[in-house]
Order: sequence, then structure tokens, then C-alpha cells
Amino acid sequence: MGYKLISIKAPTAYNEDMLRQMIARQLKIRRFSFQVEGKSLDARNKRDIHWLLRVAVVSDEIKGGDVPQAESLEIPFRKRKEKILVVGSGPAGFFAAFVLQKAGFNTTLIDRGSEVLKRNRSIQNFERNGIFDPQNNYAFGEGGAGTFSDGKLTSRSKHISKERQFILQSYINAGGPEEIGYMTHPHLGTDNLIRIVKNLRQQYQELGGEMLFETLLDDLVIKDGRVVEAKTSGGNISFDAVFIAPGHSAYETYRMLINRGVQFRAKNFALGSRMEHPQEIINLAQWGKESLPGVKAAEYRLTSPGDGKHQVYSFCMCPGGMVVPATAYADTNIVNGMSFYKRDGQYANAACVAGLHPNELAGKEVTALEALELTEKLEKTFYRFSGGYDAPSCTIQDFLEGKLRANQLQSSYPLGLKPAPLWEMLPQNGVHAMRAGLKDFSRKMRGFETGNLIGLESKTSSPIQVLREEGGLCSGFENLFVIGEGSGYAGGIISSAADGVKAAMRFVSRLH
Repeated sequence: MGYKLISIKAPTAYNEDMLRQMIARQLKIRRFSFQVEGKSLDARNKRDIHWLLRVAVVSDEIKGGDVPQAESLEIPFRKRKEKILVVGSGPAGFFAAFVLQKAGFNTTLIDRGSEVLKRNRSIQNFERNGIFDPQNNYAFGEGGAGTFSDGKLTSRSKHISKERQFILQSYINAGGPEEIGYMTHPHLGTDNLIRIVKNLRQQYQELGGEMLFETLLDDLVIKDGRVVEAKTSGGNISFDAVFIAPGHSAYETYRMLINRGVQFRAKNFALGSRMEHPQEIINLAQWGKESLPGVKAAEYRLTSPGDGKHQVYSFCMCPGGMVVPATAYADTNIVNGMSFYKRDGQYANAACVAGLHPNELAGKEVTALEALELTEKLEKTFYRFSGGYDAPSCTIQDFLEGKLRANQLQSSYPLGLKPAPLWEMLPQNGVHAMRAGLKDFSRKMRGFETGNLIGLESKTSSPIQVLREEGGLCSGFENLFVIGEGSGYAGGIISSAADGVKAAMRFVSRLH
């Protein structure tokens, strides 16, 4: 059997029979099997928008060519006596526990929130009735913040090919669509993730892993640089090593770690608001038409030098999605975006954020604790302005001109909007940069200036970073690992999950 990797330009509404015919014509063969290895949309020419496919073909009519062997993550198994505690069931925490359990350790995974179906009911109740659940919300609960998002599986992280493949295949094995293995910009959607997260948990438990929900980490007992016990809301847990994946919102966990001698530093992070447009405006700007057969909804990724000192960029773009109340605490007000797999909602949204440093906000050099206080204070300011969870908002044009008009804004946000001078509520160095960035965005995309700016977006990245060694081991500790988005070294589902996998594999290799 011969093998060949070919490129094909396909109509947006192609089907498998059409693709088979295109392969046969290009290679002049009749008997073959094939697999799509890559798929991306080429919309540079609006009169000729098409898919670019990379297809692997195997046939006895092809001369030469060996089928390449894909890199795979090799997890060495042997029955081990060590007990491992993993805190946080987001992508980093779950995949660290999953790998460690596969390697033969006795792992216990705890999460402050409930299992994903109960969490989903709490979120639905919040959106319908405004009743906030501190245990189960867009930040806390099984699956972490990534479960209730667009489920984007892209990452800029380098040197994680084996980890990425393991993560993607794990999602596919748990019910994810096969296309995430080859799409250039794959996504799962919240509706798929709710089911996938549950299936992954069941696979972990079938391997012998223990899962404890509604179990909050309160404190750590440390002796001579070694953590020996965790104090939790469900009782004390002893272990040989602990992996903590706090996510981006667990402020009390951050503070506990800092008070226990874990070293953190303030770092650059991103701050801004969420932009929202009718999806048709984005489709027209990107495609030149309101819809495109075979494609769900148009996306965008925008960057700008901002004011020359602070870069401005779009983040977590959710085509056909909705803006959601993503607060983790009852007295704060922040927003995020999410969408379902079909991406068939009326609106498109994305964060518009400027890169800032906590030192700029404070006007002095700040500690990690002070950096947390700065962001928390801003989140509470937005809550006090609304007197609840209405999202402070204005039009993009109002923001650019610094003039609030009495516009009745239309939005997907479920808890209502409250007109607000966002340019007065956000840090001024960020406002100047965002204005420059939004002007750039409006020049790049027709109709962009007609959109809205909604709420406070403060969770695109962490304002603090733990000091750690390679593999996630915290400096000064023998057996304490801080991983994922909450470590300050990762962001998004794939990079956070890969950080958890890498930390777990390093630990396995140390004891192999």
C-alpha cells in the first residue's frame, strides 16, 4: 500500500462523495481510503471562499510513501503506593489527575463545586432568576470555567504536540466530534462539553480515581517544605504530593497559598470589556454575505498596537454565541462569552482587552496580594454601579466619543444591560489603548463601530504568576505543584490541560 498527503481546495458545502471524487481526479486512482488531516477556511477572496483540506490517502495504486506514525503520549503504568491529591477539576486539574491515575497512582480529585449537571442547573437558574450560587457558576464547578465557554481548542503554546494529541483524542473518546482532530480552529461548544466532562469523569473513576465534589480546599499543613495534609470542607486529606489547579478566579485559594509561603509575583494581564454585534454584521464583513453554506458563522481575530504602549486585541471570540454573567463571587460583576456547538445564535461576541501591568494600575510596584486586590476592587465597582448583575454597557461609538446616549441596546446578555460610561469605569491607560484599538478594528471590519461594549472582562489572563520550577513544582517545596491558568503560565482549555499533563508526566518520570 502506498501513501500520499495532498492538498485540496473544496467548496464550503462539500460532502464526502464530492471529496472522494476530487481525490480520485487529482491522484488518478479508483481504490483508496482517506483521512482529513487538516481543514481551514480561506476567506481572503470574498468571491472565492473555500475550504483548504490536507488529506492523507492510502491506496495500492499509489507507489511508495510510508504511512507516518503520529507522536503519542506514552504513560508508563505500574501499580504505585503514592497518594496524590489534585485540587480543581478544570482542564489542568482533570488531565493531571487522569494521567496520574493512568500511571498507577492513587489519585483523589476534589472540586469546590458540584458535578456538571447540577452546576448547569444552577447556572440556568442564575440566568433566569438572578439567583447566584457561589458554589456553582461560570467559574466554579466540575469542568472549570472552560466548560461553559465556546470550548475553543486552539493554543499558541509551543512544544505540546504530544500533549495536545492526547487531550484531543481524550475529548473524542468521551464523545467529542472527530473534526476537532483536524480543524485549524476546533471547538466543542458548551452543550458538547457538559456531556464530555461527565464522560471523562466516569472514565477517570473507572480507572480507580476518586472524585469528591462540593469539597473546598481551606488550608495546607506544611512541614519543612513538604505539604503533608490538606484541610478541606469535607475533612482532612493526607497525601504524598498535591497538584493545585485553582483556575483564574479562586482568590481565597491564591491568598491561602501566598500566606503559606508559596511565592507569587505580579505580571502583565489583560483588561477590558466584551464586544457584541449581530452575527450578520460579522458575516458580511468577513464573507461579503449574510450566510455561507457549510460554515456555521464567521469569526475574527483582531490585534492593534493600541496607544503604542499597550497592545489591544480581541479574545475568546464566540460566533453565534452569547455574553454571560461570569462572576465567581456574589459581590462582583464580570462578563465572558460562550456558545453552543452549532454557533447559530443571533449575536457574535469577543473580549476587547488591553495588555496592562498591575504596577500601572497602582502607580507603584505591587505584590501579588496587591495585584489581586486591584482586580477584585474593580470587579466590585462594576457590581456596585449596577446594584447587581445587570451589565454596565454602552455602544462602541459612545466609548470612542466619551458621550453616553440614551440608547436601548439589544443584547444576548440574559440579566439585562445598564447604560454606563465605561470609559470612566475602566483604568484610563486601558481606555486610551482600547479607543485606539477599536478605531483600528473599525477600519479593518466594515460595520464594526456599530457594536456594543458590555461589562468588565477581567479574566482573560491572571494578574499574578507562581514561581515554580520546570514541571510545575513550586519553588521551595518538595511536593507542591500549581498548574494551569491559575499558575499564570497557561490560558485556555488546551494550554491549561497541557500544563497539567506535562506536570503529571514530569512527576511520573521522577518516580519511574
